[in-house]
Amino acid sequence: MTKVININSRGTLTLPRELRKRLGLDSAGQIVAEETSDGILLRPGVTFPVEVYSEERLAEFARNNEAVLAKYRLKK
Repeated sequence: MTKVININSRGTLTLPRELRKRLGLDSAGQIVAEETSDGILLRPGVTFPVEVYSEERLAEFARNNEAVLAKYRLKK
């Protein structure tokens, strides 16, 4: 399927409804645009939030875990 898509002055483009429906993009979401040797490849995309923990944050987790686990340790 070949479609002509207009881009407005803000750089926004709208995919035709029938194309979005066929590709399962009918609801709001994200699309990944990848530059290839043939042009631009658009495909459905998903992003996941990722947090990279500092050493201090990891130490905080360990302290909290120890405090919680101490409540469940058997006393001899």
